[in-house]
Amino acid sequence: MNFVIDECVDSAVVAALRAAGHQVWYVAEQSPSIIDDAVLVESNASGAILVTGDHDFGELVYRLRRVHGGVMLLRLQRLNGQTQATIILEVIERFGSELGAAFALVEPGAVRVRR
Repeated sequence: MNFVIDECVDSAVVAALRAAGHQVWYVAEQSPSIIDDAVLVESNASGAILVTGDHDFGELVYRLRRVHGGVMLLRLQRLNGQTQATIILEVIERFGSELGAAFALVEPGAVRVRR
């Protein structure tokens, strides 16, 4: 799968996704400090699912109706990076085909996927 990872996401998640064979464009490596709209444009242009911990993307998608190719909003900040990576890989394995064009909220012990 193809992912754009927002810079607020732990680098351990990036490493784990790459190790699992996924294509990853990491904002912190490519374009640090770009605005949220530009992150969303990059994910759309590359046909990628956006992985972020930034709640502003919920507003962009729901209130402002921005087009997206899938967003995974993480509420895992209290967990270490490796635990976050494990959870995200499990979500991808379980919901993989459903994540494109969906908004997924990922919390410890719970995942909600909305199309």
